[in-house]
Amino acid sequence: MDIEKIQRIMQQDPDEVVDELLDAVEKYYGEVPYILQYLRETPELLVPKILYDSAIIREFKRLDPKTVELISIGVSSALRCDHCLRMHVRIAEKLGLSKEEIFDAILIAGTLSNATVLAYATRVLDSEGGVKREPRCELCDVGCTGHDEGRD
Repeated sequence: MDIEKIQRIMQQDPDEVVDELLDAVEKYYGEVPYILQYLRETPELLVPKILYDSAIIREFKRLDPKTVELISIGVSSALRCDHCLRMHVRIAEKLGLSKEEIFDAILIAGTLSNATVLAYATRVLDSEGGVKREPRCELCDVGCTGHDEGRD
């Protein structure tokens, strides 16, 4: 969306541009996401949300639409947002992404989610004294026996 169109939209009463914006979203996705339908009752929130989302997701120039959808699938998976995940899978399929490509994005999300759980929980466990560890090295912040003189 070019800056002139954004300026035109921002100068109008939010109630007047809701239908235009939701039609554009539906044209792009083939449907209007639930949260946007819900926000329809508060155009002063809906309009800036659609403009922001559009700038990042639908108008993004550095990543192609398939990559954006794979990222969206990964994030939706990691956050366990069923509605977002289902919508982005449908969009990815419409864009021609294979089941295997979609599954790879889900696997990556699962791996990172798992690492996040482990990193967070083990840090809490350590901070609460549940597991005794080697003293932490002040230089590299890992358990080690120290550094040789002149070598890190």
